[in-house]
Amino acid sequence: MRWLLALILAMLPIAAAGQAVPKLVPDVSQRQINIQSGFTGAELLLFGAIIYPRGVAPEGQVDVAVVLRGPARPITLREKRQIAGIWINADSSDFRSVPAYYAIASSRPLSSIVDSKTAAIYELGLDKLQLSPSGEVDAKEQRRFSNGLVDLKQRNGLFRQEAGSVEITDQVLYRARLKIPSSVPVGTYVAETLLIRDGRVIVADDKVEVRVRKTGFEQLVTILAKDYSLFYGTMAVLISLLLGWFAGFIFQRI
Repeated sequence: MRWLLALILAMLPIAAAGQAVPKLVPDVSQRQINIQSGFTGAELLLFGAIIYPRGVAPEGQVDVAVVLRGPARPITLREKRQIAGIWINADSSDFRSVPAYYAIASSRPLSSIVDSKTAAIYELGLDKLQLSPSGEVDAKEQRRFSNGLVDLKQRNGLFRQEAGSVEITDQVLYRARLKIPSSVPVGTYVAETLLIRDGRVIVADDKVEVRVRKTGFEQLVTILAKDYSLFYGTMAVLISLLLGWFAGFIFQRI
């Protein structure tokens, strides 16, 4: 339903002007990010070109927004309260669809290039993310939990919003850099570019996939813990016992 509304909004200015739709040719600096020992994060360059009908850029300003979104996952957010000097879990809220990572960069502040309705349809901005809360929760409390979740993700570097960080050259070439934190979850990420003019998104179907995966020893540990949990747990216990025995043997010799 959201994509149907987005398509209608994108077609309105085109039908009114009777002009062909520009084409985006997007790409990224790397299609795969490997997480290995000593990984401290990465920087992803999103760039591309805008191809106009008959090769002529229209008069007026065009804007570009780029979005990098990680795989969506369910999350339960719990609030802790201090009671009698002890921190315990109090209220909680469930969200069915929270992106593991979300970053958006735009050529100008989002409020200056799209209206609130368009931003909500395309989920442009941290305050427009559709996190799909579940359960019967008071609307005010739900907003409080949603804001808390976004704030937590921001502090961990997993949610980012950067206005004015997309550079557009001659209304044809664009580029933006997004930081990937060391704590980024693995999975398939989608980089999307949106071309905006006169407050409307006129192109929003150009996407590039970026794969984030663990390699080396980290990948081996992940596979063992996920697919061979019994063997992984047994080996962890045996290694702990062996290290404990060896440490005791050394101290007895000292």
